[in-house]
Amino acid sequence: MSTVFPFRAYLPSKENAPAVASLPYDVMTRQEARQAVADKPLSFLHVTLSDLEFPDEVSSYDAQVYARAAENFQKLTQGVLKQDEVASYYVYSLVMDGRRQTGIVGCASVPEYKAGIVRRHEFTRKDKEDDRTRHILTTGAQTGPVFLAYRDNASLDAIVAKVMTNETPLFDFVAEDGIGHTGWRIPAADTAAVAEAFDKQVPILYIADGHHRAAAAGRTCDEKGGAGESGRTMAVIFPASQLKILAYNRVVKDLKGMTEAEFLAKLSAVGQVSENAPAVPVAPGEVSFYMGGKWYGLSFTERHPEDPIENLDVSLLQNQVLNPMLGIEDPRRDARIDFVGGIRGTKELEKRVDAGEAVAFSMYPTSLEQLMRVADANGIMPPKSTWFEPKLRDGLFTHQI
Repeated sequence: MSTVFPFRAYLPSKENAPAVASLPYDVMTRQEARQAVADKPLSFLHVTLSDLEFPDEVSSYDAQVYARAAENFQKLTQGVLKQDEVASYYVYSLVMDGRRQTGIVGCASVPEYKAGIVRRHEFTRKDKEDDRTRHILTTGAQTGPVFLAYRDNASLDAIVAKVMTNETPLFDFVAEDGIGHTGWRIPAADTAAVAEAFDKQVPILYIADGHHRAAAAGRTCDEKGGAGESGRTMAVIFPASQLKILAYNRVVKDLKGMTEAEFLAKLSAVGQVSENAPAVPVAPGEVSFYMGGKWYGLSFTERHPEDPIENLDVSLLQNQVLNPMLGIEDPRRDARIDFVGGIRGTKELEKRVDAGEAVAFSMYPTSLEQLMRVADANGIMPPKSTWFEPKLRDGLFTHQI
């Protein structure tokens, strides 16, 4: 079963929360971060992406960048952020386009992550692990949560509902992008009930997003011998039914020497091709693609319902089209392919192709159930399989190790 610990979070005041909260460090470039903090001196990006304060010629992995992150964090803890006196659980709710998702904020067990009770579904890159591990060790804090999911549980639902009804919010604001953020502290009287519900009723936790943060927490635990808070990783833990995965779309620069007609003929060998298809596919096993100013649809003939990885739409596309027809063997490294998060819509795909790229593929989103099936099978999903929205904000909860 799952162990989730309360912790003494660093929290901004209700008044400062909108100015402190920032998007995750890994969804923007250094230049974009500079623009984001231009009128926000309290932005937590000064901690999570402190290279924004240095000239471009200074590497993001320079020692002074990490030192600056620690310095900026310490400044925030001297008035802007205040550490709770008692270890607590928290509730964090996000609202996007009228849809609410609400999770419990606590610390998952690093040993359970290593044992597979906190399950992963992606490979991690060593350079990114190195970066976040060094960031944690230098700042002495986990500055952003891992995004976890669990199969719905009535006991936890009841506690969360009671807290949202009866407790005064710690913060409550709508960010510039229109996403609402509200947080509550779970009363001490309910702490034992939360811990027991996870321990007795939630056998597995699943990483939805934040694999590098989780891996860095594991390495930090090793560095510090697993003592105290270093054996725990901060997380926001959501019931799976509330989460929504958006598509992760693909754009390919060329057709490997083929004409559009030749490419369409090849596609007809792996499925049914239709013209004037909707830009967004309507069912699993289907992909829409934009080429030559027109949307087409492809419904795959060969599927693999018995295999949780091979049956993913991104796998069907990779194994039947991108690799054998377009020569893209490793989408992680091939410069001919790019990935576009579904939040940007299909107009971005049309724009890219109309500007000179060859073809764009609009995917049917991977489901949470598919993600959990892959994780349960100890499998690894293909790269760029999921895009979660809304993004959790950094700076609203911070875990000191």
